[in-house]
Formats: sequence, C-alpha cells, structure tokens
Amino acid sequence: MNILLQAAQGSGFSGMGSTLFMMVAIIAVFYFFMIRPQQKKQKELQKSRAAMKVGDKVVTSGGIHGRIKEVGETWFLVEVADGVKIKFEKASVFASSSDVTTP
Repeated sequence: MNILLQAAQGSGFSGMGSTLFMMVAIIAVFYFFMIRPQQKKQKELQKSRAAMKVGDKVVTSGGIHGRIKEVGETWFLVEVADGVKIKFEKASVFASSSDVTTP
C-alpha cells in the first residue's frame, strides 16, 4: 500500500512539473517568435525616423506622400503639394519613399 501511495504522489508532482515546463516553453516561443522580432522592428523604425532629414520623401501612416521641409523635435513639416504643408508627428511617418516598393 505504501508503494502505491508513493507512486501516486510521484506521478502527481511529475504531472505538475511537465505542466510548468509546457507553460515556460509556450512563453519562450511567444517571446522569440512574436515579441522579440516586433521589438527589433520598432528599434529599426525609430532609427530610420531619426535619420530622416529635410528633402527626404516620406509616406505617412495615412498614406500621404510628401517631402520633408522642416524637422522638429517631435514633428515633421511635410509638403504634400506645391505650397501645401502639413505638420505630422514623427510617430505617424512610417517610411521614406525609397523604402516603399511600387507594384
């Protein structure tokens, strides 16, 4: 009887250990396949925004194409047509036109 009790207790702990291992494995998969690549992409985007300068062609998050006329600390002044300038937050400018491929 004592042997059966020890076997039952051992298998219960073993089951709990494998469940814990599976949870850790799932978290690791999420981190390496979803969170980490997104962080890398975000850092790359921040670097590209910091490198943008006057005269660069850009595309905003709303799909507006234009050329940077002035750069502020948190904004860009973008000329979208002759004499038409719009101020955008840096966070809404996603790519320079050279980065965008046309089909």
